[in-house]
Amino acid sequence: MIMSIESWSLFIISASLLSLSPGPDLIFILSKSLAHGRKIGLTAAAGVCTGAFVHVLAAALGLSAILATSATAFMLVKYVGAAYLIYLGIKALFAKESALAFKDKTNKKTSASSVFRQGMLIDILNPKVAIFFMAFLPQFITAQSGYVIEQTIFLGFLVILIGFAIEAVYVFSAAPLATYLKKHSRFALWLDRAFGGLLVGLGARLATASRT
Repeated sequence: MIMSIESWSLFIISASLLSLSPGPDLIFILSKSLAHGRKIGLTAAAGVCTGAFVHVLAAALGLSAILATSATAFMLVKYVGAAYLIYLGIKALFAKESALAFKDKTNKKTSASSVFRQGMLIDILNPKVAIFFMAFLPQFITAQSGYVIEQTIFLGFLVILIGFAIEAVYVFSAAPLATYLKKHSRFALWLDRAFGGLLVGLGARLATASRT
């Protein structure tokens, strides 16, 4: 695909700023990194990116237009996503001990798959992500060159790749704190509750979001 240097620069800067901005996916990744270390943090990021790719495919096939034009469809996905974020937040708020207290190695594999699914659902159930890809990607597509679906998927994949790279930096920056938190369980518990409060707040914000 043919794009000018200016267009590529704008695309990369915009995709990077999107990934740097705080949101439910970043809060989720940071909380899992602090609680379980780098491996689970990267698993959370992979789940979030997988969910984002579902939206890219939907945008490429035109399915995201339904969320942008149908108030009913948008509200349905919005409220399900908001409820899921609030559920995760309340779960963290009322936990009796920090996630750092779970040290059973036999649960590592199950925990990783659960974290991956949670990350994927957080992104899939956020209609704002669907509308972002539908509004953002077409600005960089060269229609006259054809292969619109392929271009959409390629650009969407690049956005996700940039996002994963930035999220990995967050993961590797946050993970060393886990050693400190394991030695200060009370502080870790309150940190879990702070993340839970943020998730509840983000869920409430999503529930009141409009399509514009």
